[in-house]
Amino acid sequence: MREFAEHFYKSIAWKNCRDAYMKKVGGLCEECYKLGLIVPAEEVHHKIHLTAENINDPNITLSFGNLIALCREHHRREHSPNKKRYFIDAKGEVHPL
Repeated sequence: MREFAEHFYKSIAWKNCRDAYMKKVGGLCEECYKLGLIVPAEEVHHKIHLTAENINDPNITLSFGNLIALCREHHRREHSPNKKRYFIDAKGEVHPL
C-alpha cells in the first residue's frame, strides 16, 4: 500500500463505503460475474487509482461509480496486467513463477 493512502484505507469512511459497496454487489467479483462465473470478491478496487493528488477527493475515493468488487486474480490483473504467473519450459511443461 502506498504511504499516502495508508491513512485513508484505515478510515471508517472507507471501511463503511467498502462494506456497503460489497453488500450492493452481493459480495461477488463483478468481472467473473460478467463471464457467468460466481466467485466471491476479495477486494473493492478503485477504477481510477488513488494518487497523492486525488486521495482527498470523495468523488474518487468514496464514489460507488469508481469502485468494482474483484476476486484476488482480477485484482492482481488490474495492478499487474502484463505480469505472467507461470512459464513453459522447453518440454512444454507449465511451471509457476
